[in-house]
Amino acid sequence: MSDKQYDLVVIGGGPGGYVAAIRAAQLGMKTACVEGRGALGGTCLNVGCIPSKALLQSSEKYADAARHFAGHGIKVEGLALDVAAMMARKDEVVKGLTKGIEMLFKKNKVDYVKGWGSIPAAGSVKVKLADGGEETLSAKNILIATGSESTPLPGVETDEKQVVTSTGALALDKVPGQMVVIGAGVIGLEMGSVWSRLGAEVTVVEFLDRILPGMDGDIAKQTQRILGKQGLKFKLGTKVTGAKNGKGGVTLALEPAKGGEAEELKTDVVLVAIGRRPFTEGLGLKELGVAMDNRGVIQVDENFKTSVDGIYAIGDCVPGPMLAHKAEEDGVVAVERMTGQKSHIDYNLVPGVVYTWPEVAGVGKTEEQLKEAGIDYKVGKFSFMANSRARAVGDTDGVVKVLADKRTDKVLGVHIVGPLAGDILAECVTIMEFGGSAEDIARTCHSHPSMGEAVKEAALAADGRAIHS
Repeated sequence: MSDKQYDLVVIGGGPGGYVAAIRAAQLGMKTACVEGRGALGGTCLNVGCIPSKALLQSSEKYADAARHFAGHGIKVEGLALDVAAMMARKDEVVKGLTKGIEMLFKKNKVDYVKGWGSIPAAGSVKVKLADGGEETLSAKNILIATGSESTPLPGVETDEKQVVTSTGALALDKVPGQMVVIGAGVIGLEMGSVWSRLGAEVTVVEFLDRILPGMDGDIAKQTQRILGKQGLKFKLGTKVTGAKNGKGGVTLALEPAKGGEAEELKTDVVLVAIGRRPFTEGLGLKELGVAMDNRGVIQVDENFKTSVDGIYAIGDCVPGPMLAHKAEEDGVVAVERMTGQKSHIDYNLVPGVVYTWPEVAGVGKTEEQLKEAGIDYKVGKFSFMANSRARAVGDTDGVVKVLADKRTDKVLGVHIVGPLAGDILAECVTIMEFGGSAEDIARTCHSHPSMGEAVKEAALAADGRAIHS
């Protein structure tokens, strides 16, 4: 056993892991974080949330210059795309943020151990060091925060060149003529939007008969209509059964999800984006007897304890939405409870956001869930077409939808497709955390002109008294 003894060793330096490590150090725990990638921030910062948002912003600016500047009286001549420069900017954003986390570790006295960790026994973490050799850390508590990886699709082998995961889609060196996105979830729509804006002909193939599974159906339909106007094509209710790579591109084998005649679809690049699965390979969890379900999700109690004493798990490895902000909350709550604090997280109020443009965001129950549960509810809607700020900036696509209990007026869900949806949803999350009502939102003074006024109007509409519609 090493003479390096810790109160907590965190395995994984992603949003859940690094936040947990910092919070643990703030609480007086001697803490180490083991990360094998060579850069902190996990999938989210290195090959996920952050680089995708950088490319979404760059591609949006390009699309604006190509399609929308003229309407503002701005003439652009000789517009050209430099993919290499766009990728370099994305990489600089990532590099700056990862170095920032290293500085936070130094500030909070968290030991950063570069290497791949495994757990030979409770209380011990063995690290295969990045610069060679091994080291064993002794820990009173071990926190697994190793995140997730792209779920593979049987019959479709990825090479990160022609058939890519989100990682490869973030690093293409040129705009493909055609791209097929398998999966109409968050990652598929975001990356499809990036390459569509830059000039690719994008077709989204989805097994279900709708896009954005799990989000409010009404909002999903409006989102599909808006993205369709932007150029994305959709093949819903369709199953991909195989892929053949060749010099001329990729040929996909398709068939209707409910059965029927097969067909082929040829394309230059395929993005497989059918979801993610926990990444726990090499940790030694089965040998330790850590309980997991048949999908590899680690089972934990309300304190994030696994079935083995002294071993905890958070984030994408455990049940709940696979979202960076959920993992951060897990990490904080887990270490605070280790020290005896009574911390809180409500998994019913974890917001979800799709960073297309317009954005799509939601929190709480969908209308489908309320119907299924037999809850008597009322709906308030307000279109951004009637919002002064949206009209002024030229972003009028979308709607705010407020769902409230018909008897008590308690807000049960808020769902938005529109400009800055992820940001303006935040006030609704706060209201719902306090058990607030639609009237609470309606009686709150909102600045004018602002996108947030659409939330106020939707709350008023739930009571049948919207002013501007």
